[in-house]
Amino acid sequence: MAMAKTERLITLMNALLGAPRAVTASDLRRRVPGYPKDDNSFKRAFERDKEDLREMGVPLLVETVPGTDPPQTGYRIRPVDYELRDPGLEPDELEALNLAAAVIGSTGGMGQRALFKLGGMVADVEPTAEIPADPALVAAFTGVAERRTLTFRYRDRPRTINPYRLEFLRGRWYLNGFDHGRVEERWYRMSRVEGEVAVSEKAGVFERPVEAVPGLRLDPWVLGGDTDPITAEVWFDPAVAASVRLEVGPANILRDDPEGLVVAMVVTNREGFRSWLLAFLDRAEVLSPPELRAEIVAWLRLVATS
Repeated sequence: MAMAKTERLITLMNALLGAPRAVTASDLRRRVPGYPKDDNSFKRAFERDKEDLREMGVPLLVETVPGTDPPQTGYRIRPVDYELRDPGLEPDELEALNLAAAVIGSTGGMGQRALFKLGGMVADVEPTAEIPADPALVAAFTGVAERRTLTFRYRDRPRTINPYRLEFLRGRWYLNGFDHGRVEERWYRMSRVEGEVAVSEKAGVFERPVEAVPGLRLDPWVLGGDTDPITAEVWFDPAVAASVRLEVGPANILRDDPEGLVVAMVVTNREGFRSWLLAFLDRAEVLSPPELRAEIVAWLRLVATS
C-alpha cells in the first residue's frame, strides 16, 4: 500500500474517533486529504477504506445523521469501543501526564486525544520536543491494512508474519499475526521488535481468518513471552480462589473443593508467570511440571540469599 493511503486511513480514523455525531461521506471527503476528485473514484476509494478499517477490527458505526431531511447516512467510531479503558488515574497522576504532554509532543495529536480520554487537559505550553511516528508501527499498520507480509527480528530471531491485527493496551502496541516459522498465531509487542520492519511489495498475499481475530488478553503468564509453551498445574488456597477463578476462567480449572483450587495454564512467559504467582505468597504452589516447580524454588532461594 502506498504511504499516502496509510496516512489517509490514519487521518480518517482521527476524523471519526470521538465525533459527536455521525459524519457524512461528503464531509469526510472535505476533511480527509488524499481522496480522488472524481465522484466515482472517491466512492470506490471510500468503500475500500471502510472495508480496510473493518478488517483491522475498527468498530465503525453506520448511523443516520441527526436532523437531516431527507435522512443521510454517516459514520463514526466511539472511543469507548476502540481506545484504551480508563485506568482510574488520580488527579496528581493526571497532572503529571499533562506536564509530560506539554513538554514532549506527539505527532498526529494522538497523545492529546489519549489525554482527553483519561480526563486530563493539555497545558497551553509549546512542546520542547516532538516524538516522530514510529516507522515500525507505520509498517505494521500498512501490513494489516493491505494484507502484506511483514519481516522483522524479535527476541533475536527472524520472523515472517501475516499480520492480522494491531491493538493498543496499557500504553503499548501489540501485533497479532500468523508466524510462518512457528506455524501458529502469535502476539508481538511492537516495542520489542528489533530494527526495521520490512513490508512485502505485493498486497493481498494472505487471507485473514474467517472468524474475527480474538482480542488481546493481558495474561502475565502468556503476554510478551516467546518460550516453548509449558502447561503448569497450580494449587491456590481457598482464601484466594474467587479471584483466581475470574482470572483464569472456568475452562482451566482442574479441581475446586474446600481444600483448594487447582488450575492448569499454558505458560510461555515464565518471568511473568513467576511475578504473578508470587503475588499470592504462600497461598499458591506449583504442583507440576517438576522443572517449572524447581525453577521457582531456585529463584526464591537466590532471592533469599542475595
